Amino acid sequence: MVATAHSAPSTTPISITLRVWRQAGPTQPGRFVEYPAKDLNPNMSFLEMLDVVNDELERKGEDAIAFAHDCREGICGTCSLVINGKPHGPHKGVASCQTYMRSFANGDVIVVEPFRAKPFPVIKDLVTDRSAFDAIQQAGGFVTVRAGSACDANAIPVPKDDADLAMDAAQCIGCGACVAACKNASAMLFVSAKVSHLGLLPQGQAERDSRVLNMVAKMDELGFGNCTNQYECSAACPKLISHDFIARMNRDYIGASFRQAFKPKSNSTAGGA
Repeated sequence: MVATAHSAPSTTPISITLRVWRQAGPTQPGRFVEYPAKDLNPNMSFLEMLDVVNDELERKGEDAIAFAHDCREGICGTCSLVINGKPHGPHKGVASCQTYMRSFANGDVIVVEPFRAKPFPVIKDLVTDRSAFDAIQQAGGFVTVRAGSACDANAIPVPKDDADLAMDAAQCIGCGACVAACKNASAMLFVSAKVSHLGLLPQGQAERDSRVLNMVAKMDELGFGNCTNQYECSAACPKLISHDFIARMNRDYIGASFRQAFKPKSNSTAGGA
């Protein structure tokens, strides 16, 4: 049960039951284990609640629940929990670390598990290896042109619509919720955001074709699935990245493929006579 958005703020403690996925390692079998969490402040974050549960486990001499976290401000993209079947939890446009216990009712059973996708193997418990995203970014998510300082960048005119779209795409924090929400484990939303962010700006034009071709090729190589236009990805995205970027990337990919296929090849040889 999720508390309504208009519920009055309350400091009345709540008690819930956690049903958490426990897995000792990548090759070990996993299972759900239940833990009671009593007398919780409803205004603590979901991750703070996990800290409280872990403190109790450690007092008992038991292994703490492993979960990924860093900034706890919805910026870094490190937190990655599936809460009651939804990546990042019940609310739209927020990360796991921005979900608060007031979102749940006293007596609720909350199921917590890691992001499920073949390219995101479980390391331990709720922690997954999302280095596949790093590999995709390294395949083309960069510019080689000297961008200069702030004053140099400001000297290059950029249409406002393009600048706004680039900033929208740049909000992607690379958390992987789009992959976890997709039945095909597609990374198209992530890749399209990274491709569009740079492809919309003048500084990104030199690698525009190679960027989209290389990043899509790396995505396919790493085992991410195909997009079937169900848009679970944009619904689960904590930064509300639009699936319109996927269409933009597809157009870029088709154009780049044609230009690559018909690109003139030089017959000159290096060196002098």
